[in-house]
Amino acid sequence: MSKNSILKGVFLVGLGATSYGMLATFVRMAYDENYTTAEVTSSQFIFGIIGILLINAFQRNRNNNTAIKPSTRKISQLMLAGTSTGLTSVFYYLAVKFDIPVSIAIVLLMQTVWMGVLLEWFLEKKAPSVVKIISVVIVLIGTALATNLINSEIKLNPLGLFFGLLAAASFTTTMFTANRVATEISSAQRSLYMLLGGGIMVFIFALITQIIPNQSPAFADALGVFSTAKDFNFTIFLKWGIVLSLFGTIIPPMLLNAGFPLTGIGLGSIVSALELPVSVMMAYLILNEKVVFIQWIGIILIIVAIIIMNLNFQKK
Repeated sequence: MSKNSILKGVFLVGLGATSYGMLATFVRMAYDENYTTAEVTSSQFIFGIIGILLINAFQRNRNNNTAIKPSTRKISQLMLAGTSTGLTSVFYYLAVKFDIPVSIAIVLLMQTVWMGVLLEWFLEKKAPSVVKIISVVIVLIGTALATNLINSEIKLNPLGLFFGLLAAASFTTTMFTANRVATEISSAQRSLYMLLGGGIMVFIFALITQIIPNQSPAFADALGVFSTAKDFNFTIFLKWGIVLSLFGTIIPPMLLNAGFPLTGIGLGSIVSALELPVSVMMAYLILNEKVVFIQWIGIILIIVAIIIMNLNFQKK
């Protein structure tokens, strides 16, 4: 592969990761305008599905309808795999909703590094290498520093922490299934069916936490802090829907799917770690979140662990 192709891949992956890194800041800004998690996720996925539909239509027209059409079984598998995509958004945004700073929420999401190692060990029955074990230890140390846990004055909402880790677990599932199901069809088609699966989960979440509680006070009381008993505010679609869908469900998947084949998994994973510092910088510059020096050390350690895990140490 030529050097120009690799540089192009690095640019595409980096841009995709940067887009993901901006997402949580936009979600926090939407929350500050009193929009709910159900409204934020619904607008993101509905516009995301519309956007991917248009991309698929464009590709079909350009290729004269010669694209491989997936079977009903493959579509079902992709939609099932996509449910974790929807759950990742719901859990990640709930973490932000329950007072977890954006700069810490992204650190929690990056726990996919060690969760992925555990899942690979469980599924493939193969113990992780020494390099991976060292990387996991570095990630855990970096996480303790990046979340500033050693500062006894820092009080993080346990519910927020819980949902942040659930988002990481769900995202780990997405990464493992996304590149293993129906890989023979185009990335745009795969993205569409996975988004439809994720959209179903988002709709169920909106139904349970906002739509039904708004009609049933008893149900709202039973849900407690998870209930949002108010009319659905459709202005979210005009105000934040397009922005959230672009940076969350349209631009990043398309860029990453285009860039990873050019960079390879190892280099691509290292470049995609840009998501972490970009997210923290956005929170610092736009939301005025306080990020102390020890947190930057932790963030650097996590990025170092990702680099170590993806470098090829075998001699040429």
